[in-house]
Amino acid sequence: MSFENLRTTPIGAIIEKLDRRITTWMADYGILIMRIGLGIVFFWFGILKLFPGLSPAEALVRNTIYFIDPDIFIPILAIWEALIGIGLITGRFMRVTLLLLFLQMPGTALPLVLLPGVVWTVFPFALTIEGQYIVKNLVLIGAGLVIGGTVRGGRIVPEPVEE
Repeated sequence: MSFENLRTTPIGAIIEKLDRRITTWMADYGILIMRIGLGIVFFWFGILKLFPGLSPAEALVRNTIYFIDPDIFIPILAIWEALIGIGLITGRFMRVTLLLLFLQMPGTALPLVLLPGVVWTVFPFALTIEGQYIVKNLVLIGAGLVIGGTVRGGRIVPEPVEE
């Protein structure tokens, strides 16, 4: 029995109704949950950088930054990330928050080029844990883009919109 035929059965109608409820809930709350979750990650990672030795990224940042004293740069980065987190969690000043996020992201990729021995076990295929930490930022960028797509009131809809 195909899925289309299943829809015409009583159990298929129940599954269809449940599927619609689930996808509607996801559309209604997905971006909110993603925004708050992303905010928690930024806030947490930022705050850790304010306490020397607590952030696993501290050594990576120290070894990547050549243009400014890391003892000055790391607290600035920490506050920057915490502000991104606060903006995302509260949903306030989203354009500024996302600007800060997108300005910060290129710097997170610098170790891929400047510290290849730290981020690659076999270039360009196998990453170290530090390399994985950096590459996961692609997901953060994607989340920021999706959130940014809603700053003018856009939203996700669970069904195609007829035009």
